[in-house]
Amino acid sequence: MISMIKKIGLASGLILAVTMSAQAATAISLDELLQQVKTGRVNDAAENQARLDEFRARRAEQGKLLAAEKAEQRRQEDLSAQMEKQFEVNDVKIIDMERAFQERLGGLKELFGVLQQASGDARGNFEASVTQVQFPDRTGFLLDFAKKMGQSNRLASMEEIERLWFELQREMTETGKVSTFMTNVVNANGEENQQEVTRIGAFNVVSNGKYLEFVPETGRLVELQRQPPTRYTNRLGDLVDATSGMFPVGLDPTRGQLLGLLVQSPSLTERIAQGKTVGYVIISLGIVGVLIAIWRVLALSAVGAKVRKQIKNINSPSTNNPLGRVLKVAEDSTTTDIETMELKLGEAILRETPKFNSMLPLLKIISVVAPLLGLLGTVTGMIVTFQAITLYGAGDPKLMAGGISTALVTTVLGLCVAIPTVFLHTLVSSRARRLTQILQEEAAGMLAERAEREATS
Repeated sequence: MISMIKKIGLASGLILAVTMSAQAATAISLDELLQQVKTGRVNDAAENQARLDEFRARRAEQGKLLAAEKAEQRRQEDLSAQMEKQFEVNDVKIIDMERAFQERLGGLKELFGVLQQASGDARGNFEASVTQVQFPDRTGFLLDFAKKMGQSNRLASMEEIERLWFELQREMTETGKVSTFMTNVVNANGEENQQEVTRIGAFNVVSNGKYLEFVPETGRLVELQRQPPTRYTNRLGDLVDATSGMFPVGLDPTRGQLLGLLVQSPSLTERIAQGKTVGYVIISLGIVGVLIAIWRVLALSAVGAKVRKQIKNINSPSTNNPLGRVLKVAEDSTTTDIETMELKLGEAILRETPKFNSMLPLLKIISVVAPLLGLLGTVTGMIVTFQAITLYGAGDPKLMAGGISTALVTTVLGLCVAIPTVFLHTLVSSRARRLTQILQEEAAGMLAERAEREATS
């Protein structure tokens, strides 16, 4: 305080000196100058007193504010002490009330646990059910109800318990119903349109004569990329258009799993394509073998018909069939001895036999080569599989699917070609042997007849 007063006095002296110097410049005499100095001192003293009074007033005001704040601090401290005591009292009351609540709750805690589990299980089942498309709002209620039952301080109302029972009962009821409604459907091109669908219980959903797949992750119906055989899809129209009665219709008891596998399972064309080059070579050999077998069967059948016709007219040999040509040789050898005739007939039979066995070696080769090519494709596919395992490991089976498919498909194709080719080779060979046997029998008969004539003569 004293230092502030000194600073104020020094400042006043400086102001007085400046004023005196300014007035001295205009003073006329010493008396006027003295009078001006006295007047300046009086004015300065008055100003200093006023400033001092103002300072004292402000200091008194600040003192009052400080006293008020200290009083407020003491009041707040007293209030805090009271609140702490009240908190301790309330904490004890809460503990006592929780204990009383748990005692009064008793067996209801088990009920709440059952309700929580039932609502959680029902929510999981509903989200995976096709009925979710028709009733999408029920899962939200079940989720909130399960969370509420998980809290120990909240009780379930009768309305909520009845709602849970209602949703369970409705799911069981809808399982045995055929319902038609409008909803959004994603077609095979990826476009989403609103159309009329028919839900068959909790098993399948159909629309426009096609089966739909329910995707639980998105909650949408998606048209299957590949539909079941027409014998199943043709019956869907009668069911959709009917208003009463019973109609046979194909159902997926696994709730879409079989239909999902149907989409993933390759068709016959895709299976053949999995065999790649080896598979196409095997199929080509099979086609060639079948064509050869058909040609030889038809050719031998025609020859057999001519031979049977010639047997009925044995005395008039014709050169348009093998038996007739053999008979012609025997007819031309009537003047020769029996040994020469036998040799000529044997030569004629040997000349006709290669015609019967034409293309039979090729059929046999195809029946042997086809499974070997299948084995080649199997080995190639397994090499690809082992390379994938070496690079990426055996964790992802999709990486090995291509090689395994090639291995299995080529083996199947090789067996599918080899088995019928062996059968066809046997069929053609038996027909050829039958014709050869007929020629040999007729030749032996003619030799026996001539020998008998010579013996009697």
